[in-house]
Amino acid sequence: MATGLLLSGTIAALLTSALPAQAQPADGFEDPPPDKIVIKVATVNGSGCPQGTAAVAVSKDNTAFTVTYSDYLAQAGGDSSPTAFRKNCQLNLLVHVPQGFTYAVASADYRGFAALQAGAKGTQRASYYFQGSPNTEYRSHPFSGPYDDNWQATDTTDWAQLVWAPCGVQRNFNINTELRVSTGTSDPGAVSFMTMDSTDGDISTVYHLAWKECPES
Repeated sequence: MATGLLLSGTIAALLTSALPAQAQPADGFEDPPPDKIVIKVATVNGSGCPQGTAAVAVSKDNTAFTVTYSDYLAQAGGDSSPTAFRKNCQLNLLVHVPQGFTYAVASADYRGFAALQAGAKGTQRASYYFQGSPNTEYRSHPFSGPYDDNWQATDTTDWAQLVWAPCGVQRNFNINTELRVSTGTSDPGAVSFMTMDSTDGDISTVYHLAWKECPES
């Protein structure tokens, strides 16, 4: 993915900020803003997302955006490289939202495929934070072998616990994802692996957004 890739649509971003949690409105989530939202990928780095292998797309209704990976695989055992057991990807996103609105990530859905030998273990982990914020939210999902199937993990945050992008200030949003695989007690000569990609199509990570209006200044 080229630095400075500009993605237009009607959407926005994620999970963490220095603002206090707000009470849930009587009708649940605020309606998403009708105006266009633009996401610019400032940087993309990591062994799980070499240049050109990750892409961001936004939904037409401002409620979600999707990150798609095509070369995100961690493995251990057999003749695997000593560094192959952990893969990661950091996306630094510049999110332009309509004036008067802010956003938070209500949930994130991660999907992939895992082939773990009996005794092997895998972990999917993600963290979220706004530039300049001391708050970082971590979520982890463990998997144990024997396992040979698609996997899915969901990070969910209650409305009262959401952290919102600062109003009136442009702060880049960072998403760090990670896959880890260990042989554990499995046969060290057998390969176990875990992916956030697929040989017959890309696997997408979907981030679901919550919106609210900023207080009038």
